[in-house]
Amino acid sequence: MRLPDSVTGSFLVVLGAAAAYGGYILPPVPGQPVGPNVFPLVIGVGLALCGLAIVFGIGHSFEEAEELVPLEDGQAAVAPPPQGKLDGKLYGLRALLPPALLLFYVAAADRLGFIITAAIMVYVTSTALGAKWKLALPLAALSPFAIHLIFGKLLRVPLPAGLLPTPW
Repeated sequence: MRLPDSVTGSFLVVLGAAAAYGGYILPPVPGQPVGPNVFPLVIGVGLALCGLAIVFGIGHSFEEAEELVPLEDGQAAVAPPPQGKLDGKLYGLRALLPPALLLFYVAAADRLGFIITAAIMVYVTSTALGAKWKLALPLAALSPFAIHLIFGKLLRVPLPAGLLPTPW
C-alpha cells in the first residue's frame, strides 16, 4: 500500500514541528551564540518546510512523459524504462551504502582526516546515485571544505585533521 503524498508530507510537518519545538525549549548555553538548541531547531524547521513542499506538490511534476517507440506498422508503443547500472541484483546493494560509508568514516576519519574522508564519501555517494565523474569530482573536492568552513570555523566544532595540516 502506498501512502498519498499529503499523508507523508503531513507526517514530516508534525515531526519537524516537534523537533523545532524541542530545540526551542532547550536552554541556550550562556556565552555561546550557537548552543545545543540551534541544531534541532534548524533541522525541525527545514523538515517542516520540506513536508509542506510535499503536501502542496512544490517542485514535483505529477506527469511523466513516456517515450514512444515507433513500430513497423506505423503504430507506437511505450518504451520500457531504461536499465541503469544499479538495476536488478545490484539495486539492493544501494541500501547498504549509508551504513558502509558510516563505518568507513568511523574507521578512517582519525587517520585520513575529515577533508579526505568526506571527499571519498561524497564521491562514492554521488557516483552511486548516478552522477558522472565530471560532476562527482568537483563536488567531492569542494563540499568537504564548505563543511569544514561551516562546522570547523563558524561553529568551532573540532574536526579530525589526519594527514592534512590545518593552517586554514
